[in-house]
Order: sequence, then structure tokens, then C-alpha cells
Amino acid sequence: MACNSGTCQSGCYRDDSSVGAEDSPPLTKKIEVSNEVVNSRRSTEHLDDGICLKCKVNRTIAAAAADDGGDFGGGDGGRFCADCFRSNLFGKFRLAVTANAMISPSDNVLVAFSGGTCSRVALQFTHEMQSKAQKNYDASRDRALPVFGVGVAFIDEKAVSAVSSDNLDRAIEEMKLIVSDLAPPVKQFHVVPTEAIYSLNAGDAKDRLNELINTVNDVTGKEDLLEHFRMLSLQKIAIENGYTKILLGTCTSRIACHVLEATVKGRGYSLAADIQYVDARWKIPVVLPLRDCPIHELNMLCSLDSLKTVEVFNGTRAGINGLISSFVKLLQEENPSRESTIMRTAGKLTPFHFNRMPEDNDYNGQVASRRRQKKYNLKTKDALPPESFCPICNSPLKISSFGTSINFDNGIGAACCASCQFQVLPNDPSSLEHFISLLPPSMVSEVEDGDRLSQRQLREQIEDCLLSDNEDGT
Repeated sequence: MACNSGTCQSGCYRDDSSVGAEDSPPLTKKIEVSNEVVNSRRSTEHLDDGICLKCKVNRTIAAAAADDGGDFGGGDGGRFCADCFRSNLFGKFRLAVTANAMISPSDNVLVAFSGGTCSRVALQFTHEMQSKAQKNYDASRDRALPVFGVGVAFIDEKAVSAVSSDNLDRAIEEMKLIVSDLAPPVKQFHVVPTEAIYSLNAGDAKDRLNELINTVNDVTGKEDLLEHFRMLSLQKIAIENGYTKILLGTCTSRIACHVLEATVKGRGYSLAADIQYVDARWKIPVVLPLRDCPIHELNMLCSLDSLKTVEVFNGTRAGINGLISSFVKLLQEENPSRESTIMRTAGKLTPFHFNRMPEDNDYNGQVASRRRQKKYNLKTKDALPPESFCPICNSPLKISSFGTSINFDNGIGAACCASCQFQVLPNDPSSLEHFISLLPPSMVSEVEDGDRLSQRQLREQIEDCLLSDNEDGT
């Protein structure tokens, strides 16, 4: 029997109106749903009309290009006008620099310039930040904060490539014009051959480098070894000319390829070290401010702003690297967000302690570094044992319970990571000795230093078990 009471919670009495009221959604939910529909319709209307989603005034890049008979495709070109697209891309660059303490006022930054799209945008954005800092410096009364310096470096790989001398000379002259056409402050342009990593005369160094490369049978191993030599060359330029940071134009697309390459090569442990904003395992820290910028956006910016590029060593990659590049390109054509998805997924890996700036910068840099350190939950360097690195590719090696996973007593062959042992080092012992004799002195000295470090670490760990000189061991 129904109680016909308004306070009854048993559900024994309901009329038709109460049932309908309980089943219907609340009024606030209806309003939220209707607002989402309205906003979605407005966004669709702007896209259909070719109006920029950000400023709501100018026409999108794709719409403007269509009016002129061109085609910029979809993506950001279909959502933003040229000004908003440019400011959005520069905002990614500036946020990466400021949030990770990449550049401080006292720094002297060396921009690695290959002439391609990525390095061209990296140079342009770094120049714009420097120009703004210079204007603020000129306008300030106390002039407390100096303006960071910028230099540009090009690595001449003519000794190990098929590029003719005439084409390379013309390309270098075009690069010099690009750098000189930038507004002041003046930027020094360095051109250094790869063989400069040897402390020999040009002819002997070139022959030794070619002989070393020819001893590597694996195509992928050759490319990886040359990439490491490229970084050694940049480090040499930075050290000799007083630069404090090396800025690379590595973008989202390149990082996505590297993630899959490292996974296939068995470098999963060291992968997190290579894809962060900051890499301070080198003597001169390396920064990647274009980490969040895909290549198609950089190409679009170069086209919009008529930024001149010079392609020199743009040959097709071979081996594993070439297969991965083709595979990622195909994935990107099927889904434009694939590269970003790969990078963001790999970005969840825990960074190493050297994936932050050393805390000897100015106060502002230290604050930003601590903020990033807290976000990644990085441990301080003092709380971790010293890291061991592969002498060939400089990848961090997994630390065992004894503090290191490598045996320096057996030379470079035992000190390398598994990937380099398989793809770079010769299998024959006699060929291995010849390979080691051809390595640059800096790489050999690092192994010798690692040998002494390993012995010292081992002695510290077993020191309590050792007998002193005045004990007879009984």
C-alpha cells in the first residue's frame, strides 16, 4: 500500500510526473551540454569561414593560400592566421627555453647550423630572443642583466660524404650570408671539418677518419658513429671558443624517429637521456628548444617568412635509421598526430640526473631548474652513483649493484654498450685493436679515465673488507 508521503524513501509511491522528473538530467547539465554544442558550432563556423580560431579576425593560412591559388594543407594552416601561427610556434620555443633554464643572460650559446629547416628556425628564434634582450638592455637604466651571446657552427663532413667541394663552398657562402644578414648583435660563424677532432694536420686527420669509418661494416653503425663525431666536433668548437651551451634544432619529428631507432637497436635504457630538453652529460650542455615543434610547422614557418634554407648533406639515410624514417613518415601521412604521440609516450620515461642544467647558473636559472626538477621528481646528483657512459656513443650504461656494468680492464670493447659492440666494433680481435688505434685521442682518454674511476669506486665499496698494510691477514 502506498504511503503517499513526500518524505518516504522506499519508493512505494510514485506518480508519472515524479518518474519523469527523476529520469531527466539536471538543469545545469543541460546548460553545460548546450554550451558545448554552441562552442563546437562556433568553432566549426570559423573553420568553414576560414577565420583564425585565435584572433577571430584574420583568415587562416589555408584560406589565404587558397585565395592566391596555393595550398598549405590542413593542420595549423587550417586553424590559424599567419601571425597567430607564428606567435604560437615561437611561444613553444620560448616556453621550452624559460621553463628549463636553457639560456641565462651570462651564457654564450652556440647554435648548430646545418642549413636545413630545423636549424634555420632554431637560429631565427634564438636571434629574436637575443634581439629582444638587447632592446631591454638598452632601455634599462641599471643594465644589470647582460645580453647572452650567440655563435653559429657548421660541421663540414666533406671528408666522409659524396658532396663536391664546389657545391659545399657555395653552400657555406650562402650560410655566411644568412648569418650576416641577421640584425646585430653580430654572430660569429664557425666552419669546422669533422676530422678536426684529431690533433693532426688536415691530410693525416682526414685519412685516419676515413680509415676508421671503413673499418665499420654495418651501415647503421657508420651513421651512428658519424653522428657521435658530429657532437664531438660541436663540443670542440664550444670549448675552444668559450661557449657555455650548444643549441640543436632537433624537432618532434626527429625525436619520434630516434625513439623507434633506439628501441630497435636495444638502447631502451639510455633512450630517456636523448629526448629531454636538456642534456648535460657533455662537458658543454646541449639543449633542444624545438622539442615540441613538428617538422611540418617549421617548414610552414620558413615558407611564410621566406627563411632561406641550404640543404647540403641531405642524402637518404640507410640501414635501420632509413627504415625507421620511412616508417614514421608513412605513419604521419596516415595520422598527423603520430609523431607527437610517439614523443609524448617516450617522454614519460624518467629522465637522468644530467637532464637538467647544472646549478651553477644565475639565480633565475636555478629557480627554473628546480621547478623542472620537482616536476620530473629528479634526484640530486649527490644521491646517485656516478654514471657510466659508452665511449663510442656516450649512452648511459645501466648500473649494477657494484656501481657499474662495464669492465674497463678489458678496454673499449668491454666498455661499450651492446648496440655499439654489435654495430660498430669489429668482431675480430686484431681488427678491434686496429679500430681502437684509429679512434680520436679524446675518446681513448675517456676510457682510461673511466678505468681509474671504476677502480676507485670498487675500492671504496670494499674498503671495509681490505686489510691494512700493518695487518698480516691472520
